[in-house]
Amino acid sequence: MNSMDRYPKAYIDFLAEYHGSRDYFECHEIMEEYWKEQAGTRHTGCWLVFIRIAVACYHARRGNWAGARKMMAKAAEEAEPALMAELGMDGEELAARLQAAAVAWSRPRPPAYRDIELPIADPALKEAAQSACLNRGWEWDTPLDRVDADTVNRHLTRDRTRVVEARRLSAERKRLNRQKD
Repeated sequence: MNSMDRYPKAYIDFLAEYHGSRDYFECHEIMEEYWKEQAGTRHTGCWLVFIRIAVACYHARRGNWAGARKMMAKAAEEAEPALMAELGMDGEELAARLQAAAVAWSRPRPPAYRDIELPIADPALKEAAQSACLNRGWEWDTPLDRVDADTVNRHLTRDRTRVVEARRLSAERKRLNRQKD
């Protein structure tokens, strides 16, 4: 069985982005879409942890430590090593790295930002993710100093029309529900 049969394409794409482009905003987008499609399945919580890791790294890299702390603490709390191991990760090592980051990032003066490497244990998964990475023209484990400002600040350049409208509709529904009560 090859890794594409064993692991979802979205997961391999996530890992390629995470370790290659270091576009954590895009990582979040890829995994969030997949997580929504997979709601209620065995690994739903794992997909959410990967989303939280990407969001935490995105915030931390930009110096938004409040957002980074919140997401990393949740990721550390929710990571289940055995389930992560089923997804080709070294689950124990991943949980330890997340916990260490959560502790370090909660200090009054957080450390200088460093990428958190995801400990891929399954060689076939790593090979598939590295291949996807190279096919996109990226270096595996791209160093922080090679990530451009547009990638670091991705949220500033995206079209937020749908997000703003969804938030407006949600607020309107809540207002109407309060009026009913």
